[in-house]
Amino acid sequence: MRTSSNPIFKNLPQNQRGGGYASFGSPTAPPFDQYGQPYQQPYQQQPYQQAPATRPMTIDDVVTKTGITLGVVTVMAIISYALTSMNNGLAGIFVGVGALVGFILVMVATFGRKQDNPAIVLGYAAFEGLFLGALSFVFTNVKFGGVGGASLIGEAVLGTFGVFFGMLVVYKTGAIRVTPRFTRMMVAAMIGVLVLVVGNLIAGFFTPGGFGLRTGGPLSIVFSLIVIGIAAFSFLLDFDAADQLIRAGAPERAAWSVALGLTVTLVWLYIEILRLLSYLQRN
Repeated sequence: MRTSSNPIFKNLPQNQRGGGYASFGSPTAPPFDQYGQPYQQPYQQQPYQQAPATRPMTIDDVVTKTGITLGVVTVMAIISYALTSMNNGLAGIFVGVGALVGFILVMVATFGRKQDNPAIVLGYAAFEGLFLGALSFVFTNVKFGGVGGASLIGEAVLGTFGVFFGMLVVYKTGAIRVTPRFTRMMVAAMIGVLVLVVGNLIAGFFTPGGFGLRTGGPLSIVFSLIVIGIAAFSFLLDFDAADQLIRAGAPERAAWSVALGLTVTLVWLYIEILRLLSYLQRN
């Protein structure tokens, strides 16, 4: 399995075959590794060796688990938004607690190899929903300097799922191939964005607005468009990682790890689209 830009998929067991896109076939593995030695099949000793009574993961499992996870995010976001609208003072608490606990759960899942634990996945979904509901209110409510109200949130949701299904079509048709070079480019792009965001945050302590990446001006709009593009293309890596798990015969429980990875990317994309729409509304 190629390394994904999504941290959720980085520690998943490797498939016994490399490559693949746009189908559930199994392409031929390379004959030699990076050191020039004969290629060894890595999957044989991985923890996802199937027990006789374990049912292999299917596309239906991925769709079901992802639907459940997104359902929890949605319900909690609606509750968070409603509570925040009744008591604006809850906004900071919900955003802080939701973001912190959600981040901790993702780290536990990633480095503790618990990506397929449904309790952790659904726990992340609940706290991420708490975070998103309050953050959406802050972005769109005039009392916090936001614009557009609930209609802007609806546009962001539609835009997010529009991009998601659009990239799914791109992946299934093979319009863009998920290759090791493509993966390296995506990882480099994500690291670059992270460095710019952190640098802008640090610069903000010394200069109002930092580098101007999040002030709502023309530079902010361009930066958001770039980030949205990176988030969109990262779906291709997520789809490829899920595809390879299915081909490898991973157990049904592994569908929770796919649901977690896709949810992380969807949340990231939604936040950036909502941010961009708020910029455009102000202008």
